[in-house]
Amino acid sequence: MKREPAEEKKSRCQAIAARLAEAFPEMRVPLHHRNNYELLVATILSAQCTDEMVNKVTPDLFRRHPTPQTLAKAPVGEIESLIHRLGLFRAKARSLKRCAKQLAENFNGEVPATMEELTRLAGVGRKTANVILGHAFGIPAIAVDTHVKRLARRLGLTKQEDPDKIEQDLMRLLPSEHWTAFSLRLILHGRKICHAGKPECPRCGLSDLCPSANL
Repeated sequence: MKREPAEEKKSRCQAIAARLAEAFPEMRVPLHHRNNYELLVATILSAQCTDEMVNKVTPDLFRRHPTPQTLAKAPVGEIESLIHRLGLFRAKARSLKRCAKQLAENFNGEVPATMEELTRLAGVGRKTANVILGHAFGIPAIAVDTHVKRLARRLGLTKQEDPDKIEQDLMRLLPSEHWTAFSLRLILHGRKICHAGKPECPRCGLSDLCPSANL
């Protein structure tokens, strides 16, 4: 494949973003939450799990522990019992307790709004932090999960494997006001159409903009 000029790639990426906006007009995170604390907890739990499974366990978790202060005081075994249906539930239970303790002791129970502070929290990497920045605080951010990584490479928007480098490549292609929506819509498109095993290119609205279509 010949090298695509930078301005052409930007134009194509913006066209992809516009198509995705038509296909997925709502900008609602699939993880059920009522506040920033619940969104943070749900996002931590979503690692290597479906949103549907997370949404099944969080109502009881949030009913019993509606604040970081109460979660910080909960025995790890109790947290494990509440989230045991999720993958890596033991490690996640420990992370949740440590994270809640950090929020209670260092941030007065509030979720911080900077990348530096978020990534100091237990269980929070750059992807999770970007979800919080974008959807809780309206700060433009691109969250690179497995779907975003797969689609960004298939769409020819990056050749990188490292999520942080993919994030930087996508940030260069779009105006910042589109970052949060674009990454969420890539995730939704990856779940619905551009599957890992067998992408459904014939019914994909991005086929004419995708160098990998029908290969």
